Amino acid sequence: MANIFSLENADQKLKALDAFILEQDAKEDALISILHKAQELFGYLPSELQLYVARKLNIPASKVYGVVSFYSYFSQEKRGKYTVNICMGTACFVKGVEKVMHAFSEQLDIKSGNTTPDGLFTLKDVRCIGACGLAPVVMINDKVFGHVTENDVSRIIDDYKNMEGSEG
Repeated sequence: MANIFSLENADQKLKALDAFILEQDAKEDALISILHKAQELFGYLPSELQLYVARKLNIPASKVYGVVSFYSYFSQEKRGKYTVNICMGTACFVKGVEKVMHAFSEQLDIKSGNTTPDGLFTLKDVRCIGACGLAPVVMINDKVFGHVTENDVSRIIDDYKNMEGSEG
């Protein structure tokens, strides 16, 4: 596993994180905001970055880890460019989301919690997205897809793959 501090632009990212931390009034109370900023800059929160934040805030690393591991928004693993969140809440489950999850898993050839080898997609099952009226719901990054069926999965994946082709 690569050391986060040896990554390209790591010094610039750490300086940006340090500046953000300095802007906070009550540093320990701003832990969640600081972790959001760290994840925005680095893409995820590996243990060495959690330790860095703990030292900057002069708090135990266990407290930082506790927050990171509690909130599903935070990731300790590098994610793909597109995080496919499949809602497994009661409304989605009743409406057949397990078929949608199976279709994503099959077509991306990964299980929940994993990232495709090309680094494009990470598949996650989440407890609830909070859009029960649209069940079953899939959220890719910040975009919500409602009333998704297994027949929609190929088109959704292809749309994201096509966006990649047009960016290159």
